[in-house]
Amino acid sequence: MTPSDHRGIPDRDRIEDFLHTHGADRIPHPGGTLLVHLRRVAALLATWGCAPAVQAAGLCHAAYGTDGFDRTLLALDRRSDLAELVGLPAEALVHLYASCDRAATYPRLGTDERPLFRDRFTGDDHTPTDEDLRAFLAVTAANELDVLAHNAELATRHGPALYGLFARVDDLLPPTAWQACIDLLGPDATDRPRHN
Repeated sequence: MTPSDHRGIPDRDRIEDFLHTHGADRIPHPGGTLLVHLRRVAALLATWGCAPAVQAAGLCHAAYGTDGFDRTLLALDRRSDLAELVGLPAEALVHLYASCDRAATYPRLGTDERPLFRDRFTGDDHTPTDEDLRAFLAVTAANELDVLAHNAELATRHGPALYGLFARVDDLLPPTAWQACIDLLGPDATDRPRHN
């Protein structure tokens, strides 16, 4: 990791204005609104030492919707708008995240099975580069940990499976991200959200 990887997101105010303009501040989400969630995901990625492009992707990861969250802020035919705002690498990661067919892809992660990914928009299978896979997994961990930290029911329902997923790919996660997974989802987790 280069020293520049510790900088913040370039043009963050413009990106947040874009998210606000596209309604992220009005969409309910565990722990507040979608915009609040997106900010927390970007903050986790920064804490974990992820590159600014990965942080920007985390801030925009739901722009095209996701396999687990069907609300979109921007149509896929407007990808160039997001790329102009966050840069091509960050936009490509947002698209990779949004396009992931989780039911097909998650069981393949951490195995030798290839191709690794299924695109839920096209149905095509492909294997991302190692760099893209690491970035995807960091955004995935930040997203899921934030959601589960703010919703005890989802943590109870999905926490064990997500812990299993992250345990299979722990060597591809930033070490601090893997530790956060252990702390929130592990068998001896002390940070696990509880039902009131």
